Amino acid sequence: MENAEYVPGVCNIGPREQSRRRNFGWIALAVTVVLFAVLLWAGVNPWWRLLLFLPATAAASGFLQAHLRFCSGFARQGLFNFGALGQVQHVTDDASKAKDRRKGTQITVISAVIGAGIALATVFI
Repeated sequence: MENAEYVPGVCNIGPREQSRRRNFGWIALAVTVVLFAVLLWAGVNPWWRLLLFLPATAAASGFLQAHLRFCSGFARQGLFNFGALGQVQHVTDDASKAKDRRKGTQITVISAVIGAGIALATVFI
């Protein structure tokens, strides 16, 4: 289902913003892979691989936000955008803001769990 309008707690970004987050996800994934390779090559203690938590979490967040058509940062700020990049609009009612914050928090937590899982898995590779 393709939404073309703001729906509180469901969809707060349009195709351009989705693309921006997907691209960010790919960049963060590349950073994760390169950092993992560098840490392996350097032969440092495997526990240093926990540093992968940050870029892996960022990658998960970018991909989740693009897929769910929902920006967690916009949710925290009470914003949405279905137009050109940078042309945000404000959410006006408190109930909608609360739904958005809930969804934004879910995305943040899920991203962190994915990032932690990836980082922990690499420690034992």
